[in-house]
Amino acid sequence: MSKPVKNLIIKEYQQRFGELDGAVLIDMRGMKAVETNAFRRNLADKGMKVTIVKNLLARQALGGSKLEPVGPLLDGPTALVYGGESVVDVARTLIDQAKAFKTIQFKGAVLDGQVFAAGEVDVLSKYPTRDEAIGQVLSAALGPASQLAAAVTGAGATLGAVLKSIEEKLEKGEAIQKQA
Repeated sequence: MSKPVKNLIIKEYQQRFGELDGAVLIDMRGMKAVETNAFRRNLADKGMKVTIVKNLLARQALGGSKLEPVGPLLDGPTALVYGGESVVDVARTLIDQAKAFKTIQFKGAVLDGQVFAAGEVDVLSKYPTRDEAIGQVLSAALGPASQLAAAVTGAGATLGAVLKSIEEKLEKGEAIQKQA
């Protein structure tokens, strides 16, 4: 391959992967064309993409990016899967897809500079996504406040119900008796 072609491929990789903060690396060898199309279509439906890379050129293109730590994982036939809500979403989807497409082999993943080995992709899939993490933090922060609000309004609601009952009895002309 000529130097200008290599430079074009490196630029293309930099454009595709330059802004990514995570990806999952897989080996798709052994998949039939029909399976590959179905696999890619399933991922595309979830906003995810698959790019088979040339390892040496990918290492050069990823240098200085957030995906640079995957350099040692770029060995043999490699495809980067990225997109979706987050790399956690990608890992979850790929774990499900690997059940249907038995030939998929995990090579590893990277999330915010942290590299996950092939066997740790399952661990990554159990992490909360960004939206889930925000929800958990908000629940933890708002939990005590909502309990306090319920306690304050609960007493007020009880008092209001008692006063409403007294008012209704007075309007009907009934006597109000003190309860012991």
